[in-house]
Amino acid sequence: MGMDITVLVVDWAHLMEIAPDDRLKVLQESAYADDESDEVDAGWVWPAEPDRSWLGRYEFGGTLGSYKPHFWAGQAWEDVRGAAGTTLRTALDDFLNGLFWPGPEVDSDAEHVDAGVFPSEDGLWRSGPLIARGPRTVVRLNRCWQEAALTLPQLREPYARHAARPGRWIADFEEFTELLSGWAEVVGEAQRRRWGLIGLPI
Repeated sequence: MGMDITVLVVDWAHLMEIAPDDRLKVLQESAYADDESDEVDAGWVWPAEPDRSWLGRYEFGGTLGSYKPHFWAGQAWEDVRGAAGTTLRTALDDFLNGLFWPGPEVDSDAEHVDAGVFPSEDGLWRSGPLIARGPRTVVRLNRCWQEAALTLPQLREPYARHAARPGRWIADFEEFTELLSGWAEVVGEAQRRRWGLIGLPI
């Protein structure tokens, strides 16, 4: 069984009011409802229940909730980043490294959780990627995306030469930019609400 990821935007003030040892459990229990009204193929789910109104869930189209496309987008960026201009490389490095990419250093193990959000990962229902970015980090990530988006189209031709993988997750530049645009949507919505974002392996 592969790893999954559930991406949420979260009212950070509400989350911080929850006892630190209970935050993971509450997030995991609140991410999904027990009925089909909470199911979409792509885009946002905004729970109607008052006790879940402090979060929204984003579904990345075509991924079926799998983490694999995000992993392969990171691999594709590693393959093509050397062909990117300095401004784009710096901005996209910071954007992806803040979310799911481990970074340019060999054997690096980037931490994608802001300090003080969770005392430990012991409460996870299953092992896998964990992301927790508060409102201040969200502002920085949104700024990185705005810088990257301006010159991202210039990467189309180098991507085809260095990173295209027909028949696999993130097969081409279109799928790469579609996934990144989903993350940009999440980051932008979190900033608009002055919320944070969470990624859980469920």
